Amino acid sequence: MATAAIIGTGFIAPVHVEALRRLGLPVRGILGSTPEKSQAAAQRLHLEKAYASLDELLADPQVEVVHITSPNRFHYEQARRALAAGKHVVCEKPLAMNSQESAELVRLASASGKVCAVCYNIRFYPLCLEARARLAEGQLGRVFHVVGSYQQDWLLYPSDYNWRVLANEGGPVRAIGDIGTHWLDLVSFILGQPITAVCAELRTIWPKRYKPIGSTETFQSKLQTAQPMVEVPIDTEDYGAVLLRFADGTPGVVIVSQVTAGAKNRLRWEIAGQRMALAWDSERPNEMWLGYRDQPNQLLLRDPSLLSPAARVFADYPGGHNEGFPDTFKQLFRAIYRAIASGPPKPGAGAVSPSSPAEPFPTFVDGHREILLCEAIWQSHRQRCWVEVPTPEVTPPAQ
Repeated sequence: MATAAIIGTGFIAPVHVEALRRLGLPVRGILGSTPEKSQAAAQRLHLEKAYASLDELLADPQVEVVHITSPNRFHYEQARRALAAGKHVVCEKPLAMNSQESAELVRLASASGKVCAVCYNIRFYPLCLEARARLAEGQLGRVFHVVGSYQQDWLLYPSDYNWRVLANEGGPVRAIGDIGTHWLDLVSFILGQPITAVCAELRTIWPKRYKPIGSTETFQSKLQTAQPMVEVPIDTEDYGAVLLRFADGTPGVVIVSQVTAGAKNRLRWEIAGQRMALAWDSERPNEMWLGYRDQPNQLLLRDPSLLSPAARVFADYPGGHNEGFPDTFKQLFRAIYRAIASGPPKPGAGAVSPSSPAEPFPTFVDGHREILLCEAIWQSHRQRCWVEVPTPEVTPPAQ
């Protein structure tokens, strides 16, 4: 049973800890940005170790898997060092700040033979896995088009602030990079088709925001009481619209916004096929709409007895016992740790994206692909034209 340690103490770190514990997997300790933050998080989460430094965490012989939940700009260096220390790596997205860094991590992962995953957890909603299985079986027939959105409201006001709004902290695309990549990864995964070309328009609604004097955790700006603020220029988008072309020619469009009032965490997709259509909404994750031309439409409720075998293995509770956001991390980690437990993988296993639905977790190649996609979206926005998305280059593993 592999033992984990967590890097980062913000919003998503406790989600990792709780999901691992629900699987009965041991979590050894946690590393914050300061020894004081490490101590506070270890006490709050009832962890044995509060690491004072990354060196101390990586030198711990009991730690086999490193979960990276730190701010974006640290991911590359922390993942690189974890691989050099012989650890398996589970990294929050984005994998790195640019495609040069992510390509290097793919190379290192391929050479390491370690399991290396990126947390595109939304794949693991059971009804998204069910949609993937139905498309693979040809139930929809030819896919005509895909439409969807990912909308939130936590940055609606100019007084809403977080490190993600700054390009040097989170990357040059923010709404697209922060939440849009979840939609892009998910829909590509469901269709079984990568995105090959994009045409994008991005908008910064608030060119200036007001930063509290002191740190602000993700999603916590709405809860802040009055405090001194300083005006900060913003160089990332609040909204984006992207036309898409998938590898088989299927067209699509996605709208991403972090300034949509009332949308708390709403990812929606709709796939129109020759025989039927499917639609799903992350704020109602236990139901999927099935649309028909010549018979009544249906609403499929998440019930293991009604799901395909590929989706059923990632649904733990009976119908009517809802599963949600925390469960997606549990199921993601179940797949990752099952791969770790299967024994030392061949060189390259940590980088290559699984083609079998048996263990459909996103790898470093998927993380690299999303960064290439974000860079193409950014280029398209600046040049106001269609841009081809490069295909990730993966060095074949040594035999």
